[in-house]
Amino acid sequence: MKTGIIGSGAMGSGIAQVLAGAGHEVTVYDNNPEAVLKAEARLKDTMALLTAKGKFTQEKASGLLSRIRFVPDFDALADASLIIEAIVEKLEVKQAVFRELEEIASPECALATNTSSLSVTAIAAACTHPGRVFGLHFFNPAPVMQLVEVIPAAQTDRDRIKRAVSWVKEWGKIPVMARNTPGFIVNRVARPFYSEALRILDEGLADPATIDRAMTHFGGFRMGPFALMDFIGHDVNYAVTESVYRASFHEPRYKPSFTQKDLVEAGFLGKKAGRGFYDYRPEAPAPVPSEDGALGQMIFKRILVMLINEAADALHFGIAEREDIDLAMTKGVNYPKGLLAWAEEIGVGECARMMDELYDFYREDRYRCSPWLRKNALQKAP
Repeated sequence: MKTGIIGSGAMGSGIAQVLAGAGHEVTVYDNNPEAVLKAEARLKDTMALLTAKGKFTQEKASGLLSRIRFVPDFDALADASLIIEAIVEKLEVKQAVFRELEEIASPECALATNTSSLSVTAIAAACTHPGRVFGLHFFNPAPVMQLVEVIPAAQTDRDRIKRAVSWVKEWGKIPVMARNTPGFIVNRVARPFYSEALRILDEGLADPATIDRAMTHFGGFRMGPFALMDFIGHDVNYAVTESVYRASFHEPRYKPSFTQKDLVEAGFLGKKAGRGFYDYRPEAPAPVPSEDGALGQMIFKRILVMLINEAADALHFGIAEREDIDLAMTKGVNYPKGLLAWAEEIGVGECARMMDELYDFYREDRYRCSPWLRKNALQKAP
């Protein structure tokens, strides 16, 4: 199958690698000729590295490279059966691209967006034939991460979605279905991992190193929230938070942090900039977290119950099925357990109690208990 990718950045090139690895003929378009050359060189370097490490044979690497071409010519996408857009997270830019796509793509061609937080319905609305538009949200790095969120727009033809799910499986990825709501599954449910950690920091209860240690040491998370935000980049993480906050009509749980906004405005974008919550410059001293067990447990439990509450709300409001929510968090962001399974392990009644305790103290809607937790706690009560 011939496929097209719009955008030659890390995500677009990564998706191209996935599709070419599954046998597709892939054309990667970027309107910046210099970016096209850099992307092609970067992919060749990646294949060389994988070959040197013994993960790819020379034959496999050469075959994959032969199935991808990088072009600065938009019309080169005209014969594709599927085109995936992977460009900047700005609605008006994406809408303009989809309007242009309709002028060159065949009527049978499926059009997908890799948006992480924008409305797929709004993107599809730019098209004369929106029934062929849907979301395919890959996670970075696309060749490594197993999850792909499949998001129908309000206008999407059902047959298109069935085909999309089938394609994702053929690519060796794990599809999960999500409603077209702010952040879909992962970027919605994961928000408290960052926002509650930032709240704890803003209250002066603990520093980033102590909060990170609590989540890795007591929770088994691979990275703490501050190390992860620094790794993602604050320009990216803050933009997603802002987007989800606006799109959810200023839901208090998704309210951005002034502390993170300051980092963005200062250009302290995290690891890639040499400074973020942590200082990555060679002469910088290593941070020393507190090893206070009681403090660590408090931090871990508070962030965890907020995550569980968010997952419970996603289930309550039909954002996704229970299995897909837990699968999304373990395969999309490598959580040690599915959050709803974790809730059952702790006890949904205990989770509801913990949320009520936070609400009673703060009296903020941010800490309201999910109806799903409340209902299930009552059902399980003796």
